[in-house]
This record gives sequence, C-alpha cells and structure tokens, in this order.
Amino acid sequence: MTIVHAHQVSAAPVQTLMERRFSPYTENGGTTLAVAGEDFCVIAGDTRQSEGYHINSRYAPKVYQLSNGAVLATGGMYADGLTLVKRLEQRLEWYFHQHEKTMGIGALAQMLSIMLYNKRFFPYYVWNTLGGLDEEGKGCVFSYDPVGNYEKHHWNCSGSAGHLIQPFLDNQVGHKHQPKAQAGLLSFDHVVRLVKDAFTGATERDIYTGDYLEIFIVRAGGITKEKIDLKKD
Repeated sequence: MTIVHAHQVSAAPVQTLMERRFSPYTENGGTTLAVAGEDFCVIAGDTRQSEGYHINSRYAPKVYQLSNGAVLATGGMYADGLTLVKRLEQRLEWYFHQHEKTMGIGALAQMLSIMLYNKRFFPYYVWNTLGGLDEEGKGCVFSYDPVGNYEKHHWNCSGSAGHLIQPFLDNQVGHKHQPKAQAGLLSFDHVVRLVKDAFTGATERDIYTGDYLEIFIVRAGGITKEKIDLKKD
C-alpha cells in the first residue's frame, strides 16, 4: 500500500475558458435601388463584392433579369443571393411548363415572400428588391426583409449605402420636405439621372459601394441594361 502525502499532490493548472464561434453568414456589402415610373421601372446595383476591408471582386453583379420579365436586386451575402436567384428561376420555369404562361409580378412577389418565409429558421442572409411592370403596364417595386416581409413602393434603396441614398430618393422622387411638392411620377430621363447621381455620391462616402453600376430598365418592349463606371478606390 502506497501512502501519498498531501504535499506530494500537485493541483493541475486551471485552464482559461475559450469561446469558439462559427457563423455561416458573411456580409459582402454593396447597394441596390429601384424606382417605378408610370410605364417603366429602373433597377440598379453596384458590382463591388467585399468583406471587411478586402475587395473580393470588382465585378460581382447584384441585379438579375428573371425569365418572366421582372428584375431582382439582391445583396448581403453573395452566395445566398446566387442560391436564391437559382431557386427562384426553377420555380418560374415550373410555373411556365405547368400553366403555359409566365408568372405575373404580383404572383412572383408573393411567391418570393413564401420562399423566404419557409427558410426563416435558417434564412437567406440577403435583402431583396423586386421591380417590373404590373398587369396594367405600370412600374412597381417590392422590398423584402430576409424572412419574407414585403411591401410595395414607388422607390426603395437597400444595402451598405442605403442610409445615404434613401433620404435622397425620398426628397427627389417622393418630393418629401419640399415647400412646393410636385405631384405625379417623374419622367424616365429624370429618374435615370437621379440613379446615376445617387450612386456617384454614395461611392464617395461608402467603401463597400463602387467599381461599376448596372442599370436595368424594364419597359413594355423589354429590358435594357446599361453599365457605367464608378469610383474604384
């Protein structure tokens, strides 16, 4: 029998507790906006994809033309945005083969909300803006949060420079805080100039917005796309 004295027992050193964290999400920055007109809709977004202070890509589009004639602008986590657009296109294709017609933007807006809500417990880490023409040929814009809540607007801006551009759109498009408010929607040329001015100003103040600007214009005759340079530093 071995006798162990108290002075021979050495206590093990106390280890500091360390917290381990893993997040499946990341924020890739960027900005998108949409403005609806009387018979058109303008949807635009920059192409910079960043993470922290690193620029991953200078051309990673955030605005996508859908097969039913609508345009979806998505931002936040780039990988989730790509996955959402792919699954949305699958749903549009199934609808076309089943009903032999393309889905209207009102039905698409509702379907997108349901898709986002069905993933609410592990949501797509994206913010979305849907733009196009309604059944009467008038421009319309729908904005979403990541779990499917949505609202119809005449204009909307989301993303890292959203807090800079949204007040500008409220004033210039919605004529908010103006002594003599102007009634009616703006002309097409005026809206395009405002969109370009909004992004030009935002790139001077937001490091996550820049490089290129893609503008999608939805009209009854189809969709046209314009690409212009933005600040690259």
